[in-house]
Amino acid sequence: MFETIPATERVLQRPCVIGVARGSVEAREVGSSVNKFIAIAGNIGAGKSSLVEFLDARYGFDPIYEPFAGNPYLDDFYGDMKRWAFHSQLYFLTHKFRLHLQLNEAPRTFVQDRTIYEDAEIFATNLFKSKKMTERDYATYMELYESMKTALRPPDLLIYLRCSTRAIRRRIKQRGRESEQSIPTAYLRQLNGLYEDWIDRYTASPVLVWDSERLDYLTNLVDQLEFKNQLKRFL
Repeated sequence: MFETIPATERVLQRPCVIGVARGSVEAREVGSSVNKFIAIAGNIGAGKSSLVEFLDARYGFDPIYEPFAGNPYLDDFYGDMKRWAFHSQLYFLTHKFRLHLQLNEAPRTFVQDRTIYEDAEIFATNLFKSKKMTERDYATYMELYESMKTALRPPDLLIYLRCSTRAIRRRIKQRGRESEQSIPTAYLRQLNGLYEDWIDRYTASPVLVWDSERLDYLTNLVDQLEFKNQLKRFL
């Protein structure tokens, strides 16, 4: 069965689909809990934004998407990663931290595409491991991140979208974003490894591990019922 599990008892879950218009009786019933925080985690192309859109349309949860615009270091970072990795990651970290603090007081249930935890545990760590961030900068970054975490409310539920590197590469090609086409497969594989290591250590909230390669948002009525009942139970 498809069920929410404690962080210490992770299993691979069946995917589910629901195709009811926003504002239905069921959506109001499940979404009636206030100030709940659902986080969606996963690699590039794992289906995070699609799941956020789905939960918004199905239940009316407020969507929070990963912010990219506005990072003044991003172009410099792509031109010289070793020089600008720390600056760029620090911008993302502080921006995500401010956003997270605002969400702490949100009066409604919201669902977030990629968390501050992933900024540090996955992407900054990958830059360090690939020698694009110095040990000194990484230590400073992680010290700041650990201090920030103490001020943050953890998610009420973390949904981790597990997806193979092969499937991620296929999705990247299919959605056709020019900026993603040149991402090396080895890089995606490295991120997947870091995600698996992180989710094994993560204990801040209940975790639902979801095989996103088998997601079907349109046809599976059995999964519709399972997912609906699970969210009602949790929220």
